[in-house]
Amino acid sequence: MMSMNLVDAWAQNLSFSKQPFPSKSPIGFIHHPKFEPLFLKSRRPISSLGVSAVLTGEEARVSTRRDDAAPFDFNAYVVDKANHVNKALDDAVVVGNPPMIHDAMRYSLLAGGKRVRPMLCIAACDIVGGAQAAAIPAACAVEMIHTMSLIHDDLPCMDNDDLRRGKPTNHKVFGENVAVLAGDALLAYAFEFMAKATVGVAAERILAAVGELAKAIGTEGLVAGQVVDLHFTGDANVGLDTLEYIHIHKTAALLEASVVLGAIMGGGSSEQIEKLRTFARKIGLLFQVVDDILDVTKSSEELGKTAGKDLATDKTTYPKLLGLEKAIEFAEQLNEEAKAQLDGFNPSKAAPLLALADYIAHRQN
Repeated sequence: MMSMNLVDAWAQNLSFSKQPFPSKSPIGFIHHPKFEPLFLKSRRPISSLGVSAVLTGEEARVSTRRDDAAPFDFNAYVVDKANHVNKALDDAVVVGNPPMIHDAMRYSLLAGGKRVRPMLCIAACDIVGGAQAAAIPAACAVEMIHTMSLIHDDLPCMDNDDLRRGKPTNHKVFGENVAVLAGDALLAYAFEFMAKATVGVAAERILAAVGELAKAIGTEGLVAGQVVDLHFTGDANVGLDTLEYIHIHKTAALLEASVVLGAIMGGGSSEQIEKLRTFARKIGLLFQVVDDILDVTKSSEELGKTAGKDLATDKTTYPKLLGLEKAIEFAEQLNEEAKAQLDGFNPSKAAPLLALADYIAHRQN
């Protein structure tokens, strides 16, 4: 039986929620001169890193072997886990009354996508010795919430996008009002589904997972990142500290929650959970750095969403602040630092997370 310490400590351990809030005016935000970005603290000088061909349009290379581990078939793993998650999502959100809202929910939820967050959740459960069945409801919950964030991000009042995963965005098909409600419904149902569908896991662990997920998407997580992102769009004076604040909250928080939820549901110890939390936070920031790079190096057809949007809206990105080459180097460094957190775990069980980190770093869309 898990100690209640995990339940009591989940909020305290969310270190991304403790970062200073960057601001720039008495009625808006004031730049915090003492704010030190989380990843800049341990960053080697960028100039000391070798430039990789990854992320520049060449075929992605994903590491599938470690010196001390057997070969790992990453492609087979992706197909297997995506199939499990897709079926679970299809079964979880069925068409009911009123049909329109359920159609809108399913339209975006089942539109494909890489299912990176559910895979991270399942892999984290496995690395601490848990059964996949224990993580599936949480994996579905994080994908429901991720889908909600995409529906809302695409709205005209937010990022105003017309294309998502190669298809018209939700509000283009169902209208803005229904799209907002579809996102709201997915958000609410994510917690209901995780609470009701999780079996074979101690109640206190489920409670800890619910709290972890809520914290990750609220005003100290995803919402905070989105608000600051909207406020600073078009601001030429945004620095690395504010940019990192945005992405640790807007992107990394949900990826972090995906991994931590899997580790909690799988029965992980506090020490294991914290190592995996650090791993996840680094690949969460990595995910956004890669997104920024792809936005300026790929076409809309290649990405399945509108390319060049960051440039068109004058959004601050890592290529804009660092230059493309340095942004690529930073991505490589984050990947290596993330994978170092998995030292000490069973190599065969760590293989999926190692490969997922490489996939995030080397993806082409």
